[in-house]
Amino acid sequence: MLQAIREKVVGWVIWVVLVLVGIPFAFWGVDSFFLGGGDPVVAKVGDQKIYQSQFRNAFENRYQQLQQMMGENFRPEMFDKKRFEKIVMDDLTQESMMRQYTHEAGYRANDAVLLDAIGAIPAFQKDGKFDAETYNQALKNVGRNVATFEKDLRNSIEQDQLRESVIETAFVTPAEAQAAYKLQNQERWLSYALFEASKYRDKVSLTDEQVKAKYETAKSQYMAPERIKLAYVELSADSLPKAVPPTDEVLKVLYDAEKDSRYTTTEERKARHILINLGTDKNLSQKKIVDLATKLKAGADFAQTAQANSDDSGSKAQGGDMGWIRKGQMVAEFEQALFGLKLGELSEPVETQFGWHLIKLDEIKPGSTKPFENAEVKAELIALFQTRESQKRFAEVQEKLETLAFENPASLDVPAKELGLTVLTTDWLTRAGGSGIGSAEEVKKAMFMPEIVKDNENSKPLPAGNGKVVVIRKAEYEAPRQRTLEEVSAELRATLVDELSRAQAAADAKSVLVAAQGGTALAEAVKAKGLELASPGLVKRDTAGTDRAILEALFKLKRPAAGVSSFGQASLANGNVAVVALTAVQEPEWNAEASDASTAKARLRDLRAGAEFNGYKQAIGKEIAVKLIEQPAEAEEPKPES
Repeated sequence: MLQAIREKVVGWVIWVVLVLVGIPFAFWGVDSFFLGGGDPVVAKVGDQKIYQSQFRNAFENRYQQLQQMMGENFRPEMFDKKRFEKIVMDDLTQESMMRQYTHEAGYRANDAVLLDAIGAIPAFQKDGKFDAETYNQALKNVGRNVATFEKDLRNSIEQDQLRESVIETAFVTPAEAQAAYKLQNQERWLSYALFEASKYRDKVSLTDEQVKAKYETAKSQYMAPERIKLAYVELSADSLPKAVPPTDEVLKVLYDAEKDSRYTTTEERKARHILINLGTDKNLSQKKIVDLATKLKAGADFAQTAQANSDDSGSKAQGGDMGWIRKGQMVAEFEQALFGLKLGELSEPVETQFGWHLIKLDEIKPGSTKPFENAEVKAELIALFQTRESQKRFAEVQEKLETLAFENPASLDVPAKELGLTVLTTDWLTRAGGSGIGSAEEVKKAMFMPEIVKDNENSKPLPAGNGKVVVIRKAEYEAPRQRTLEEVSAELRATLVDELSRAQAAADAKSVLVAAQGGTALAEAVKAKGLELASPGLVKRDTAGTDRAILEALFKLKRPAAGVSSFGQASLANGNVAVVALTAVQEPEWNAEASDASTAKARLRDLRAGAEFNGYKQAIGKEIAVKLIEQPAEAEEPKPES
């Protein structure tokens, strides 16, 4: 019942659902593949094109999803924009390629499959059951078109069919599972010496010549970015006086216009139904629904009958319960029958495009209208009137501000005087923005434009968040410049000390490693450097408390012969260096019936299935070529949602 679905999840969970089932189409919609005009093409996938606007929309939506997933932990400065752009573009081209291939290969998801997929999504359910109103409202909340969403989901299901046809055929032999288990759970006897770079810092001696030489070779790393101070005037909706509460006559006109949408609840009916699909033999399905109707009229329990016979997987387990239904939510034939029933009454068989139905009316919730005289209604109407008047007044003043700023491009004094505003000045701002209005995305986009920097003109009104707009102009400007040696001397010295201390730690570690490989006892070679040998003993690949780099180096060493050790070196992320010794290897016991053995086999199978599917996609890529036409224009990082 796609029509029912279209009319029957509110809140944050909808984003989880759209990430799961929306695929990249959730960002820009399948239909936008066929847009064009002045929108430049950035990539061509087979016979389809990807446009600049599609890339930008995908980027912005994915960025916002990243913000929502990370919440307060999100920091713009940790965001690798170029890498993120590549991920988005790869997703778009891969999605287009797979969609074309699955269609050409004949994969299809019919209405029944789509219906089951939507109905099974928990976020589209209310009280554990699919709810069409929740579904419809959820899509509205995120600006999705229902028909396009269903088309996108159908494409996603078809691609899943292709994916499952590949990964479900993957398998591993018992011998492979045993080898993988033993490799994963192997234990190795570890000893190591840690050479800490920080302990070498005091031994580093630097000359001015070294600092100068470093400066000359790394000048490009020490550029001061261009920056600007802005003069601006700010217009805020909150600063405008509230409109005087209107008369009852005006409120009554507003009430009449808003009554149906705001103050009227329509009648709702709680119903159960039994669905019998039409199948290939319409007469047979009709006979079945008539037989069921006869049993129900003879006293059979409706819920039990629905559980045993209904073809509607979404309501069958709940005894056919469809929840509360309002007019306009269901297909016409179903709705006409339902709203013609009396409380507790059973309908005659009803035919729709989905099959034959029997409908039972369980409850009625009458509609109602809040009267104009209701105090809460009047208070809401006054607030609504004042909000609309404030918006209207704000739009008028903003238009006047734009006109004054345009007609007096060399100064903000006239707009400020005419509108009673104050000319303010920011701190220094870079292209990354800054405090105050410097954090507003539209301001960041505009403040280094030629008309601001070179022509020294006023901007148009720019949104600055929280119901504010600003007009900006240049107050001071500094072009990018090379920072002098004196300015960066301290930074250079710190960098050199860090580099040289790490180099000395690595050199000492190397000398100990060479000595150990030459036959000197590791403990003796380490002691000669004033250090001690750490001996954690038997460790696994994922043992906690031991640095990951040390474990990786240990498990790369060749198995030692009896009575000797294998040696290696590990470079840690913090600049420290370790000399690693492997003394013995202990293999785990293998029990094919144990749960951890089954887990290892399943993990290996999943890895193989993923590799096989990736290989399959690479083969598809040879059939459907992906060509980047031009580099997408740099996408702006969307403004964080308040």
